[in-house]
Amino acid sequence: MVDVVAALHRHFGHTSFRPGQADVVQAVLDGRDVLAVMPTGSGKSLGFQLPALLLPGTTLVVSPLISLMKDQVDELERRGISAAALHSMLTSDTRQETLSAARRGEIRLLYVAPERFASDHFLRVLRDLPVARFIVDEAHCVSEWGHDFRPDYRRLKTAAADCRRSDGQGRGVPIAAFTATATPEVRDDIIDLLGLAEPRVVVAGFDRPNIDLRVRPVAGDLEKQQLLTELVGNRRALVYAATRRNAETAAETLQTAGLQAAAYHAGLSDAERTRVQDAFASGALQVVCATNAFGMGIDRPDVESVVHVDIPGSLEAYYQEIGRAGRDGRAAIATLLWNYADVKTREFLIDRDRDDAAGRPSVRLDSADVARRKEIEHKKLRRMVAYADSAGCLRATILRYFGDPAAREPCGACGNCGRRAPLDAPARLVVRKILSGIARAGERYGRRKIAAMLVGNIDELPDSLTRLSTTGLLRDEHPRIVERWIDAASAAGLVRVSDDQYRTLSLTPLGRDVMAGRVEDVQMVMPVARQTPSIRRTSRGRLGVRRHPTHGAARGRRTGQMGHTAGSELATGEAKPLDAVVEALRAWRLSEARRRAVAPFVILHDRTLTAIATSLPRSMADLQAVRGIGPAKLSTYGDAILSMVASIITEKT
Repeated sequence: MVDVVAALHRHFGHTSFRPGQADVVQAVLDGRDVLAVMPTGSGKSLGFQLPALLLPGTTLVVSPLISLMKDQVDELERRGISAAALHSMLTSDTRQETLSAARRGEIRLLYVAPERFASDHFLRVLRDLPVARFIVDEAHCVSEWGHDFRPDYRRLKTAAADCRRSDGQGRGVPIAAFTATATPEVRDDIIDLLGLAEPRVVVAGFDRPNIDLRVRPVAGDLEKQQLLTELVGNRRALVYAATRRNAETAAETLQTAGLQAAAYHAGLSDAERTRVQDAFASGALQVVCATNAFGMGIDRPDVESVVHVDIPGSLEAYYQEIGRAGRDGRAAIATLLWNYADVKTREFLIDRDRDDAAGRPSVRLDSADVARRKEIEHKKLRRMVAYADSAGCLRATILRYFGDPAAREPCGACGNCGRRAPLDAPARLVVRKILSGIARAGERYGRRKIAAMLVGNIDELPDSLTRLSTTGLLRDEHPRIVERWIDAASAAGLVRVSDDQYRTLSLTPLGRDVMAGRVEDVQMVMPVARQTPSIRRTSRGRLGVRRHPTHGAARGRRTGQMGHTAGSELATGEAKPLDAVVEALRAWRLSEARRRAVAPFVILHDRTLTAIATSLPRSMADLQAVRGIGPAKLSTYGDAILSMVASIITEKT
């Protein structure tokens, strides 16, 4: 009987296993097929590395990236364990020497890329190699649901069945598949596509409680670059971007701020990628700015911050990437800079031809397969967007997605839970109006129709929603903001959303009590305003939506969170940039919002600030004429606004 704990200490220096490791190691040693789903940082690699040292022959490890192979081989060699990799960066002679060493039994772990199984020469060599176990790392790539689907993984089932067993029992080597991110659908897909026979399935908890999850809405690229240096600071950090250009821009921004940063992506030479990876691994480089796929191979246990400057393509990709933080168990922060405009980039990356992205694939997919892949990827992107837009607990949102029963909210360690606060009287009134609208509508509609009804955008609504007492009740709000309030009410347990395709809204018992005024002590994540369209009157006298331009100086300079354009003159007759006046008003509004512990838009909307800056009211009567200033706003903020306007006029004259 092998003493696995003694072997663990002898080879890796540990005196005990982490949760889930012992079960995986024993199942691999027992010769069972295994599927291990363990979060990044949980030590899942040990699940196949330790058995490889205790079994005769070579353990074959299929790994998707050269950087991942290099990272693991380097670490094993530092521990005195014989390991090697076969990849395109090696010379032909080196690859032949590596295979010869494996045939002689001199290599315990041999790492190969899935694309190598498309080589008839490699498959012939593999038939004569005594293989102990067939390991599939990053096994989500096998699945058609996986976020990094690789067609060559489809060859692995046949290859494993054709391998010669090192224990002399013929052909067909036990397979062990490992991944950090697999939903229940992906797990079933992996088992089916790899042909795992009655596998031992080990699913460790997905939670990484030491990582503080945050989503920070931004207005555009300029704000991202302004925030990036602050978010990185003096921390060892990874910055993920959707494109090579964005990765390079992020690195340049940090370099300009005096930080040691470098880009890492597929467009760099092999030598440059190796240089960056080695510098980061050795501690000589503080920050790496990487595209998502190639960033998988960058690994250090003491990463303190992970920043996504663009939205990832899926929750699987996101959780895989933030899992690089805090692997030493210390506190770390994962921040997503969220701008809805970035979704277009992701949609483009999904819809472009695979040949455009990565060269001609070695396994061709027919048009139906390609269409299905794109449909799946769009669905996963929508789930990622829902996470970024969520008003609920970020940690619980992720854990529920992966089917982890440990999901609880509030978690107390994410940005949304940190923003939970008691509603003040104005915010509570907004919520009660929304709840009343849901009730009056018969609890039969989804959030978009309810939001449109509440703000008075009735042109495309069914007649039953156009003449309710709540129709137009929030006509000064934008429908998107009302939708975010609905999300916040749902996260607070006031609104229930149906599980069917219609996603209809209904009130919970607590929601009814809040609507009726029987309960006033409610905590909620206050919605954060972001760039949205503005409101106009339609020709029919109803409220409609006017889309503002979002790109290019020719379309107007964007100012502030709501995306309004500049260009007006003050009442003095002298030109003054509208955005400078708006910014002064925004500074006052932010101070007031912090004092009252509410979101800034609860004080005044950006469009109202723009209207004030345009008209520069000098009296209460002038201010009352500004759209968005009702009697309550006038009474509460009138004196402060007029005082500020007077100081602006005085400064100008």
